[in-house]
Amino acid sequence: MNDKEILSALYATVENRRDNPKEGSYTCYLLDKGIDKILKKVGEECSETIIAAKNGDNGETVYEISDLIYHLMVMMVSQGIPLDDVLKELDKRSEKTGNLKTFHVVDKNS
Repeated sequence: MNDKEILSALYATVENRRDNPKEGSYTCYLLDKGIDKILKKVGEECSETIIAAKNGDNGETVYEISDLIYHLMVMMVSQGIPLDDVLKELDKRSEKTGNLKTFHVVDKNS
């Protein structure tokens, strides 16, 4: 499977759990609990990803990124955000070059 197929399969699995709830499914649990629970998990996984990256543990970072992507997919399905919308936005961004933002520099010594 290529990258898009992997993401599409994950998204389809989450949609399937939404449409055909399965007892004992963690995805169904999250969808049933609602957006607050889903967003709490997105935040937790984001923090865990940051910590793993800061610690320089690539294996743990990959593991946490995977958890984050999964929870983002659950959020997207819950909010009705199609995967294709995100993929199109990423594709659009990949076409941009030279778009480094200029940051306002504050001289803290003055």
